[in-house]
Amino acid sequence: MRPTGLMAATGVLVVLGGTVWYFNKHPKVETPTTPPAPKVVSMPEDQIEGLRIAKPGSDPIVLKKIADKWFIAEPKQMAADQDAVKTITSSLSSLSSDRLIDDHPASLTDFGLTTPTEEVDITKKGGSVEKLLLGSDTPSGSDTYAKLESKPAVYTVVSSTKSSFDKTVNDLRDKRLMPFNSDKVTAVTVTSKGPAFSFGKNAQGEWQIVKPSPMRSDPTQVDDLLRKLKDSKMDTEAKPADFAGATNVGTATVTDSSGPFTITVHQAKDKTYYARSSAVEGFYKLAGDLGDGLKDKDVDSFRNKKLFDFGFNDPSKLDLNGAVYQKSGDKWNGPSGQVDSGSIQSVIDKLRDLSAAKFADRMSGAQALALTVTSGDKNKFEKVVINKAGDAYNAQRDGEPSVYVLDGKTFDDLQKAISGIKPYQAPKTDTKKK
Repeated sequence: MRPTGLMAATGVLVVLGGTVWYFNKHPKVETPTTPPAPKVVSMPEDQIEGLRIAKPGSDPIVLKKIADKWFIAEPKQMAADQDAVKTITSSLSSLSSDRLIDDHPASLTDFGLTTPTEEVDITKKGGSVEKLLLGSDTPSGSDTYAKLESKPAVYTVVSSTKSSFDKTVNDLRDKRLMPFNSDKVTAVTVTSKGPAFSFGKNAQGEWQIVKPSPMRSDPTQVDDLLRKLKDSKMDTEAKPADFAGATNVGTATVTDSSGPFTITVHQAKDKTYYARSSAVEGFYKLAGDLGDGLKDKDVDSFRNKKLFDFGFNDPSKLDLNGAVYQKSGDKWNGPSGQVDSGSIQSVIDKLRDLSAAKFADRMSGAQALALTVTSGDKNKFEKVVINKAGDAYNAQRDGEPSVYVLDGKTFDDLQKAISGIKPYQAPKTDTKKK
């Protein structure tokens, strides 16, 4: 090959190599052939302050937002389901089309938009109103024609869009019979079996029985009742005669920053529960959860039956009938020196679970055991005295009037655990040579 030919070939290879290098470093960006679906509506959700949903053959529904809370203003004033309304405003704030049909259609008749099947008027801050019109479905049935009244363009949106706005008053109303704010509840009063009783919160924010007299409450039972009250919702509307002809099961009143709210529950012979609430008009069938939660409940049903409150806090000191056991690090020391931690733990478990079978009106019997537990970072001090009264045992917390009745087995199991405390024994070491 001639030298000039070789040089030319080499030059071509250099150019090709440079071209390949350049395109590897600068890959071609693909330009999408399909433009993004245009927005039919686009506005910040927090700018929406009013909605009007109208469709032929029914009264329009008007919703208004006052102080960040939605209310139904028409056809009748009532509280709105905040989550249900938010679903609508979220959809409206960024409503995308499936595709643009026509920028300037000669007629809207073919799209069913001359007489829309549904109209949603959106009132924004400042008072301006944007009207969304929904027409007929496309021939395939998968889309619906839509447009803004203020603009000529016609779009298609997925057909589910229409159903998301096709709501009745019942769909949008607040269905809770007790619309209280759980974080703001300050008092609960119940009337069921026996006299009325009430709960309030102490300085630590814990539920306590305040009526008929101050008593410790079982926080789990109180929270469960509040949950059932909170979850009580309108089921099927009932006739006043159905409610009046049923037996009164109980009444509960919950007070929060906007309450009080009161609900009364009756039960018919066929076990159906009916409810009437001060928060809404009318009478309703009620799911059995709340009815069962109120039926035959007296103050004792909500009393704390446990003798000690230390729960899962680790005690640091025990006084068991005058014998003191102190914890230091992971070691327990008693009157005669270090004791077995496992045997002390058995006593702690029994004390933690020590519960009454029932309550008595007064303390009786002769003292059989005095127990003191110190626990927690703040050295909470709890003292309990147990008296033997016939075949049962009466117990009382220091400074409280309540008398807890223990059965014989519960007391015997505690005594066995205390008797089982044994001295510490160091692990044996194997001194045999291998």
